Amino acid sequence: MYVSRNKLFNHNHFAARLSETDDALTLFRQSLEAARRALEQHHHQGASSQDIVRHHAWLVDQLLRFAWQHFTKTKEVQADIALVAVGGYGRGELHPYSDIDLLLLLSTGKYDKAKSFSEAFLSFLWDMGLEVGHSVRSIRDCVQAAKADITVVTNLMEARHLVGNEDLLAKLQVRTRAKKIWSPQRFYKAKRAEQAARYKKFNETAYNLEPNIKEGPGGLRDIQTISWIVQRRYGVSGLHGLVEVNFLNEEEYRALIRSRNFLWKLRNALHYAAKRCEDRLLFEHQRTLARDLGYEDHDGHLAVEQLMKRYYRTVKELRLLSEILLQNYEEENLLVKGKGVEKLNARFQSYNRYLETTNEKVFEQNPSSMLEAFLLLTQNPHLAGIRAGTIRMLRANIGRINQSFRENVKNQDMFMQIMRQSTGVTRALRRMNAYGVLGAYIPAFGAVVGQMQHDLFHVYTVDAHSLFVVRNLRRFFIKQFEDEFPLASRVAAELAKPERLYIAGLFHDIAKGRGGDHSLLGEIDARNFCRLHKLSDYDTHFVAWLVRHHLLMSNSAQKEDVSDPQVVMRFIDKIGDQEHLDNLYLLTVADIRGTSPNVWNAWKGKLLEELYVTATHALRLGKGNPIRVEDRIADAKGEAQNFINVKNTSIENTHQFWSALSNDYFLRYNAEELAWHVNSIADTRAIDLPLVAIRRVSEFDGHVFLIYAAESDLLLSTVTGAFEILNLSITDARIHNTLSGFAVYSFVVLDSQMHDAKDHLDDLRIRLRQLILNPKVERRPRSTRITRTMKQFPTETRVIFDSTQSSHTVMEVIAQDQPGLLHRVARCLWSCKVKLVSAKIATYGERAEDIFIITDRDGNPVSDKTIRNCLTDRIHDALAAQQDTLRAKTASAL
Repeated sequence: MYVSRNKLFNHNHFAARLSETDDALTLFRQSLEAARRALEQHHHQGASSQDIVRHHAWLVDQLLRFAWQHFTKTKEVQADIALVAVGGYGRGELHPYSDIDLLLLLSTGKYDKAKSFSEAFLSFLWDMGLEVGHSVRSIRDCVQAAKADITVVTNLMEARHLVGNEDLLAKLQVRTRAKKIWSPQRFYKAKRAEQAARYKKFNETAYNLEPNIKEGPGGLRDIQTISWIVQRRYGVSGLHGLVEVNFLNEEEYRALIRSRNFLWKLRNALHYAAKRCEDRLLFEHQRTLARDLGYEDHDGHLAVEQLMKRYYRTVKELRLLSEILLQNYEEENLLVKGKGVEKLNARFQSYNRYLETTNEKVFEQNPSSMLEAFLLLTQNPHLAGIRAGTIRMLRANIGRINQSFRENVKNQDMFMQIMRQSTGVTRALRRMNAYGVLGAYIPAFGAVVGQMQHDLFHVYTVDAHSLFVVRNLRRFFIKQFEDEFPLASRVAAELAKPERLYIAGLFHDIAKGRGGDHSLLGEIDARNFCRLHKLSDYDTHFVAWLVRHHLLMSNSAQKEDVSDPQVVMRFIDKIGDQEHLDNLYLLTVADIRGTSPNVWNAWKGKLLEELYVTATHALRLGKGNPIRVEDRIADAKGEAQNFINVKNTSIENTHQFWSALSNDYFLRYNAEELAWHVNSIADTRAIDLPLVAIRRVSEFDGHVFLIYAAESDLLLSTVTGAFEILNLSITDARIHNTLSGFAVYSFVVLDSQMHDAKDHLDDLRIRLRQLILNPKVERRPRSTRITRTMKQFPTETRVIFDSTQSSHTVMEVIAQDQPGLLHRVARCLWSCKVKLVSAKIATYGERAEDIFIITDRDGNPVSDKTIRNCLTDRIHDALAAQQDTLRAKTASAL
């Protein structure tokens, strides 16, 4: 849709009205508002992003010139002055709610002569409705500021005269050009440092859940950085000027413009949706923008995920183009040409530590060389990367990676050689992905490039996550990282054929976004890939099995009671042998660590390690020799005796305490934990109850809370309520009732949930005991509100029962994560006359998936439908009520 400037703002009509009115401010304000409304309407009707951005800048130009003329007629200007547009507005680019950067440029430093006029003029602009960023400076002061500050000289490079003495800007530009200040070399280095600082702010990735369209890696600022650097060196302006000085070819220019226009359209839509200058693609706007830009849900693909996929692919492309162009600039202007050339083979050489082809026809004449380039990177770790010109040639020939290319035995062998290298595998795969080679060679991988899951748990795109997983796997095999995960490193050291594991890492999530079970679909892709690459039948089946079952160990460790021998036996029945266990353990750790910086913690590491060690022991016994519970308990008691404080705890009291507990109790704790329980409880007097003990466990960076009290129906609800009041989030809960009428509760709280409380454990223990004794005291709701991001991802509460176990029922509660969830479930259990045996609390971004092992009051599985319905209804009502309370608190705080 074409936007007519004359309809947007008619000069003659405005001039006539201005000459007739006594209320100029109202006229200016109404004209600005009407034109901006028209621009917004044009945007929604499909006008190009360029039209919106440039016409908005043109509109403001007209109003500023009229305002200047209006003021100079009514107010004497005693200084030689000019109004200059700088920054993005200086480029003639103005997004709907962007600031309007202005410079009131004086010929001399006599600011007092311009003060009255400039203050009144700028105040008028603000009253009109323009968001103005301004400075009032003389030519001399501008030069001094530009010398000292890279941002000032950058703004002045884009300065554009609006009105006033035009010669002033011309003089300023002469005094701030590259020959005077900020040489091209110095300017380049400063801009690269600026870019590096920006990238660091965004964790070096463009794949943030709420990316910044302007400042993030691959964003609009990267386009501007390229333009500024070339402008400083060659004196050209505008993006096409990069083509004119042979810095950019026409195809790259068109790609740059397409990407910029998409980001401009997205930024325009974001400003209109937020009704302010907003460059962060926040969750609350993403769905709205997807709908406004014409995306629709279909075939299991959410509209918002389609939008974000295009965004991530766009910024990935822009970041790569930035890398190519800036590396090329550095080679042409900062490095000594021809220095440090070392021939590697007939097709490749090292040029200043960058890999390049020996001639421009290498990829065209020998397409296999496209894979060979990355193999050479792994074999020559001194190489810093691939030279810009070679990257350009590689991308120009990417279409040669077709089905015939993939079926070529030479290429298959080359790819497998890359996967089998002892160094550089991650670096090679990441560069292959960045340059489009990996997605071309493995089309299924190409399909998930930029694929994001719209939730708070998965913070990376599928391709980035998969490469993180491979990187994590690689670190297990590198000696310098063995202190990170000692067990994983020991397991990896004994592993045969690690390339199978890397392939599984590449393929484990490759079917995300297709609909259906991605593990099953990914298994098919992995099997086909392995067969194509001539892996043995055994290795093919092995990799496919890892992909299909990559969630098995995570689910078992986090959702089941791994101290239960039956759970362990079911797990090893699915595993089969030690080789499968070793590989699955490593893949699981790498996968969880690669999901998000905040997902992995030492507690999860402990759960996985316990399952691995227990399963290893069971496999050594053999499937025909199940774990003997009696022997395991006897061993635990015997070892615990070595840690019991015999001075304070009598043997008689120890045996008396143990005799009141079931076998299940002894299976859930190691020897040190059993001894701590005895030392804390065995000689406790009735007057000291309830007993509260706290112990820090550095192994998983958390604290264990031990509660010993007289058993009652309301005890669990009371105790969990006390934890809620103290802002302590329980990660793991184990409940045991003794034959003598007492209860032993063990709760795990991670350090990250302890806040300052970990420094005051004695005070915490005393207060927790008081809250258990007097449950109605301090019974105040927690001052917690729903976070901005959580509000965007409501989760429907679901209660699922599994009674496949003979001794208990597993109840899974999937709901919106919220504080005190265990306390609310505990109250529901009490009201439905159900007992809690243990609980595992797991949070996946905005979603809680908690597991409760329950029985009826007689200790049998909960099979009665009436009781199950009671639990389902009560839990739904309790969690909904809490959500309503949190929403009300959030609303009142706004």
